Amino acid sequence: MKLQRLMSLTRKAIDDYHMIEEGDKIAVGISGGKDSLALLYALAGLRKFYPKKFTLEAITVDLGFEGFDLSEIRKLCQELDVPYTVVKTEIGEVIFKERGESNPCSLCAKMRKGAFNDEAKRLGCNKSAYAHHKDDVIETMLLSLIYEGRFYTFAPVTYLDRMDITLIRPLLYVNEADIVGFNNLYHLPIQKNPCPADGVTKREYAKELIKQINADSPGVSERLFHAITDSALPAWNKNKTLP
Repeated sequence: MKLQRLMSLTRKAIDDYHMIEEGDKIAVGISGGKDSLALLYALAGLRKFYPKKFTLEAITVDLGFEGFDLSEIRKLCQELDVPYTVVKTEIGEVIFKERGESNPCSLCAKMRKGAFNDEAKRLGCNKSAYAHHKDDVIETMLLSLIYEGRFYTFAPVTYLDRMDITLIRPLLYVNEADIVGFNNLYHLPIQKNPCPADGVTKREYAKELIKQINADSPGVSERLFHAITDSALPAWNKNKTLP
């Protein structure tokens, strides 16, 4: 997928769900993976011509694992003219050594988001952008059905009242496979996730399950996504014309 297509899908999500307003200062969460770097590219590109002017701040929360080299990501941010901040933490040591968590993902996500939002507020941002794509939306819904017994997934836009910051997810219309293609074309400076739990989570189980179902019933992913957008979930029930 070329940058123009990525920006087009990103802009459609932004417009459909009113994610950006004039004067917004948006913190972009950079994990080092393909999704967050693609989001950075898309927003940096849109910033040049989007009718509502906004600014960006790129933020990485460093969990403290060894071998997490962010030098190439820093260079990319310089090329895209986006200020870049790295928040040093010891979250990894707390989760795996001090607490010895057997199911670390939930606590880690909570601590990581807290550190990210604190830094976003310190930098004067009123919005934060996460790189959740269409596959993430579907997988979250499936996990909720399997493990919670309810039809739920995260919203396109969420106001975090405790932090007084609005969370947006501009990649909602982008398939993960397209982000892989974008990475292959533009050679993103991906930093491998050093977390010991990477690749062995419940989300990976959901990803593989959807892949199996899709092999038997091609197009099921798109149908599941439409089920979400046409559902009674308040944040999603927009009756939009999807790409």
